[in-house]
Amino acid sequence: MTAPRLGYEEIVATVPVTVPYVRYSIRSAHWWLGNALGALLRQSGVAKDKVDGLCVSSFTLAPDTAVGLVQHLGMSPAWLDHIPMGGASGVVALRRAARAVQAGDANVVACIAGDTNHVDSFRNTVSQFSRFAQDAVYPYGAGGPNASFALLTRNYMQQTGARREDFGKLCVAQRDNALRFPHALMKKPLTLQQYLDAREIADPIHLFDCVMPCAGADGFLVMREAQARDLGLPFVRILSTIERHNAWREDAIQMRGGWTVDREAFYQHAGIRPDDVDFMQAYDDYPVINMMQIEDLGFCEKGEGPHFVREHSFTVDGSFPFNTNGGQLSVGQAGASGGYLGMVEALRQLTDSAQDTQVAQANIGLVSGFGMINYDRGICTGAALLARSEA
Repeated sequence: MTAPRLGYEEIVATVPVTVPYVRYSIRSAHWWLGNALGALLRQSGVAKDKVDGLCVSSFTLAPDTAVGLVQHLGMSPAWLDHIPMGGASGVVALRRAARAVQAGDANVVACIAGDTNHVDSFRNTVSQFSRFAQDAVYPYGAGGPNASFALLTRNYMQQTGARREDFGKLCVAQRDNALRFPHALMKKPLTLQQYLDAREIADPIHLFDCVMPCAGADGFLVMREAQARDLGLPFVRILSTIERHNAWREDAIQMRGGWTVDREAFYQHAGIRPDDVDFMQAYDDYPVINMMQIEDLGFCEKGEGPHFVREHSFTVDGSFPFNTNGGQLSVGQAGASGGYLGMVEALRQLTDSAQDTQVAQANIGLVSGFGMINYDRGICTGAALLARSEA
């Protein structure tokens, strides 16, 4: 369990932005990240020289990091963080930016994530993803996440009795949600039969279990509540956050994530229970990790994810609204921006700006992140509980 922590009183998140996703792009990651920053400035009314903190996440920014990017963007921040944590990046950026503002290290922090997707970008990314990938995975023809998640999925099915129909229910529900979201790249309805009949990718993974790489960017601002009010910006309160890395390394194949280490403190710090959460945005590059997050964050007991899925609809207007914009499985995975997709959707939900994906009476949302898959596990996990400003 984590040690007792200060609360996030007076620190808020605001101005969720998305640079519309495209399947392929000849633009650089710098272009996408710069457009996210530009959208934040325009929508907030904050001058660029008043943004004195920056969090950046990107897989295709190399050879630059956040340090090199600030020169491209014409910025001189007093506080800077580069967060190479994939699907956990959005939660970790919020967490660290909030503490920076709270400590007085920065007044306004722009959190941005984005990637390009050239024709060969994804192959280059997976071939250089980690030293583990370079030495022990890619040379043997198993580059990329499909084989890893096939292993995780098969193990989860054996341990819990999950069926392909259970994973399919989540994918179909998310596609239904995505049809209401203007930035989703998947524009056609998906039926359970279509899911089941789709071609095999890596047993038991089939086509609609896999995210589609694309290009895009997302971002948000972190500042003090008083400043957000002065600017007339709708904002969201931060109730609690956690992050944990390389948890349960003794497990032969991952069946649980770092959320379980800190879950009790996570809810205690927020003063709520899982039953109080009105919607959940989970990192969802493959549906098995959705079930793992639902279990590990306390919505059902370990191993009961399949039963939980059979009992709920997961649609915007149904029971347990989940990945209300469609998640990566139906919106697309814009590289590291996939770790921000749920965060910006949660901010929209809690400021009544989600439009057609708006969940009725949504007051408290949970955002969960999962990143950096290394063969048989993801090693970065995080979560945030967020509340409507008047909640």
